[in-house]
Amino acid sequence: MSDIDAPALIAAAREAARNAHAPYSNFAVGAALLMTDGSIVTGCNFENASYGLSLCAETVATARANAEARLREVVAVGIIGGMMTDGVAHGSDPIRPCGRCRQVLNEAAQLGGRDLAVFCAGAEGEAYETHRLSDLLPHAFGPGDLGIG
Repeated sequence: MSDIDAPALIAAAREAARNAHAPYSNFAVGAALLMTDGSIVTGCNFENASYGLSLCAETVATARANAEARLREVVAVGIIGGMMTDGVAHGSDPIRPCGRCRQVLNEAAQLGGRDLAVFCAGAEGEAYETHRLSDLLPHAFGPGDLGIG
């Protein structure tokens, strides 16, 4: 994890959060996936009036990587979030991926044969947390359990 530029990944997630569609919660989230070639794939949350149809930023970014045939290339993820005021996310408390997003990220991790680095930050500030996906989702069920990998 020491060779990953976490601040750059978090900055990309902050930029992605600017496009969040969060009219119901007013909570913007951005995610940035670091790929094996050093490129970054981003996503932001997309809420829906039918709340259950809303998509988290990490899920959007992972689906985007998959649409580009790059799901196995994910190395790390940066995640930020905060309450929106005038269309801008605020707050310095780190946010972490929800359970559903941990499972979605696990799909990429297991298919790529690696344990993802997860950097969690607030919408503002320099501080961030560093985790391994396997610590956030221990004993995960994934493609390997179905004989796929």
